[in-house]
Amino acid sequence: MKKIVALLSVLLFSISSFSQSCCQLTFASNEGNMAKFTTDENFIASHQIPLDYKHNSVVGGEMITFKTIDVTDGNAYLVKSKTKSKKWLFVYQEWWGLNDYIKRQADILYNEMGGNVNILAIDMYDGKVATTREDAAKYMQGADEKRLENIVNGALGYVGKKAKVASIGWCFGGGWSLKSAILSKKQAIGSVMYYGMPVQDVEKLKTLNCEVLGLFATEEWISKKVIEEFAANMKLANKSLNYKIFEAAHAFANPSNPKFDEKASTEANAMALKFLKEKFNLK
Repeated sequence: MKKIVALLSVLLFSISSFSQSCCQLTFASNEGNMAKFTTDENFIASHQIPLDYKHNSVVGGEMITFKTIDVTDGNAYLVKSKTKSKKWLFVYQEWWGLNDYIKRQADILYNEMGGNVNILAIDMYDGKVATTREDAAKYMQGADEKRLENIVNGALGYVGKKAKVASIGWCFGGGWSLKSAILSKKQAIGSVMYYGMPVQDVEKLKTLNCEVLGLFATEEWISKKVIEEFAANMKLANKSLNYKIFEAAHAFANPSNPKFDEKASTEANAMALKFLKEKFNLK
């Protein structure tokens, strides 16, 4: 694993629950955006159709809504901590949407955190869930960047200004895990991104307030060059990044993917769990 260690800077801003200030960060439509790959037939074909699965939560997971500055409320799958806690983990979907596999992963993360962290799997597609590659490509390409930001900011408003927020995501959600950490400002305590397109804007990275763990793959469109550029930009921004590139296919950690790589997934998930537990001060 390659490690870049630098100073973290703390921004003296607070996040308004449902409004944006002049300091509100925004991302360009192509900033850290995987949507540009949705016209690539090879990229689309690389995403194997998920195996059938129906999730029934045994830890009390439920769908909730929260306010956004848009007319439309946001949706999320929530698993509350056993006791009241200001610790929150935001979970970001793959390009398929907030499907039952993401809900299952939210429950798994809840158990791995010992029930001591609130888990919020955020619906970035406003209720749309793809079951075909074509629909997934359409939903990801059609996702409005401003709406996505408003959803994240709405989730931040839902958890409150005193919440400590870490994030994790895969593919489309990997990029949004990083963007979420940037939008979370001083509330951010850590970001895990699985094979997601990183933000490369050094000025935006300078506003990041937490360490990032990147778990990437060799067989994908996010090339080693892109990853190394991200590492260099994080260094220029004086931010901390740990990352590893696995000899594996894209979406290697998704058990619904026929190309699921158990060995790589086990190692990556162990790294992610260790990272998150450290950020939440859990044993």
